Amino acid sequence: MTDPILDILQKKGIIDEKVRAIAEDLVTRGKTLEQALVGAKYVSDTAFAEAQAEAYGVPFLDVSDAELNPDVVNMVPKQTLTAFKMVPLSFKDNKLTVLLRNPQDYRAVESLEFLAGEKDWDLQIATAPASQINKLVKTLSGLEAEIETSLEAAKGKYEKEKEESAPEGNIEDIIKGAPVSRMLSVIMRHAVDGGASDIHIEPVGNESRIRYRIDGVLRTTLTLPIYVHPALVSRVKVLANLKIDETRIPQDGRITQEINNKKIDFRISTLPVVEHEKVVMRILDTTAGAPTLERLGFRKEYIAIMKEEIKQPHGLFLITGPTGSGKSTTLFSALNLLNSDGVNISTLEDPVEYYIEGVNQSQVRPEIGYTFAAGLRSLLRQDPNVVMVGEIRDRETAELAIHASLTGHLIFSTLHTNDVYGLVPRLLDMGLEPFLLAATMNLGVAQRLARKICDFCKEEEEIPEITRKQLMDVLQTIPKKYLTDVDITKKITFYHGKGCPKCGGIGYSGRTAVAELFQFSDKAKRLVESGFSREEFQKEFDKQEMITLYQDLTLKAAEGLTTVEEVMRLAQDTSDTDDELEKPPEPNLPEVKKKI
Repeated sequence: MTDPILDILQKKGIIDEKVRAIAEDLVTRGKTLEQALVGAKYVSDTAFAEAQAEAYGVPFLDVSDAELNPDVVNMVPKQTLTAFKMVPLSFKDNKLTVLLRNPQDYRAVESLEFLAGEKDWDLQIATAPASQINKLVKTLSGLEAEIETSLEAAKGKYEKEKEESAPEGNIEDIIKGAPVSRMLSVIMRHAVDGGASDIHIEPVGNESRIRYRIDGVLRTTLTLPIYVHPALVSRVKVLANLKIDETRIPQDGRITQEINNKKIDFRISTLPVVEHEKVVMRILDTTAGAPTLERLGFRKEYIAIMKEEIKQPHGLFLITGPTGSGKSTTLFSALNLLNSDGVNISTLEDPVEYYIEGVNQSQVRPEIGYTFAAGLRSLLRQDPNVVMVGEIRDRETAELAIHASLTGHLIFSTLHTNDVYGLVPRLLDMGLEPFLLAATMNLGVAQRLARKICDFCKEEEEIPEITRKQLMDVLQTIPKKYLTDVDITKKITFYHGKGCPKCGGIGYSGRTAVAELFQFSDKAKRLVESGFSREEFQKEFDKQEMITLYQDLTLKAAEGLTTVEEVMRLAQDTSDTDDELEKPPEPNLPEVKKKI
């Protein structure tokens, strides 16, 4: 049904032959016609909706001033509304009128026809400009409903004339009693319910934007008027015991709240930006224990190696990767395997992310001189068997870790490098002696986190042949022992998530570890002493039959755990390839904001 819409738009002179050809080409590449025309700004959403209505024979409505009737909205099950982003507009003379962005969405229409048949209603499908439908869909969200109540109450208190002086009285008392406290409470609770790891509260132009990081990706949840932003930041500061009148320098703090009967820690960081402050809140569920290595998604071959290495009486067990790649979680999963009455385990962390019974956990406080280095000196006087240092950041900490491992301690820690090869050069750059590293290194692990496909909306995905060839070329290089679930002699099926209510319409749910390991065998230790050249490292890596981050990531896509899209997204973070997979052109979609 794309041709009738294109015919109508061309007949009206809205597009010409050139634009039509571009749109048709993008549709053959898997884009919708709306993405090809409206997303690329060739056609307005109003003109597209009018042409769509004419082509499909449904009414076109201007709903810019429409107000939703809760009684009409409740006539359609909430799950149906969420799944298809439809808007029940009116119910009159036994006829239910529902807005759809795509009146040809047979699943949505079928669902409505079934409902109407059960209730003996007449059904009218209509369409409207996408921006208007999106605005109405937004009002259906429970989060916006709660925020709006607080926002209206806050507006009178915080929308001041420029020349007006500050309100009288103690500002802290004013903020505590303001409706903004309820607003922040809703934002925090909604983030925890949605499985977010971070909350970003940031000024953007005339708006205060709230974004959640879910499964490693930031998403805009809602935007508020800018006049609320200072009060929202101040409320965070009050809860975190920060100085609310200090806006010139960054501040760090902590908020502890009980949400859904769980103790949740929010680690607060404020940063001065132009005219305002930005706040980031790291969410830590202190009631959740560290998951097992199996649950994290490590391959059974890797788990066997890691379990073998943590039995060593002394040495260094190092994990590397960027911020947010799950390094600390992996360390605690390993520590859990060692946790017993006969082993004294002590940790230095910043912050303490998991509380594990039987482990002595200490949080460093650099502002008072309690750094990783200072803490490690003290820990070594506590008769530990195993020490976990949150991060090796400097030469002093690195030297202490090396000497502790030389004196009979098993040391777990993390660094920031791109891959396992980078571990040794990074430590050498800190000024450590190669012979000391050679004597202490046991195992290096590099990891990333890839988003997993939602099990509830998983379906097969067709990918371009050039991309398939690149992926197959990678799979051909993987040792056979890892290919137990993938037959590379046949055409491999790749999957993606089409989006459903269970995953919030994004097609992903949860994450899995993507990793590469390197054991510091006797041969590898001699390489460290002699300079650790890349060529010699690669030979030893291949001899150990390890697979790289990029190979592991590609294999997980072939196994149906993640998508080709994730392979493309994370490929630039892996060290195995300089050739990025060819990507289909991205649609120039307009940004859709949940705005009050």
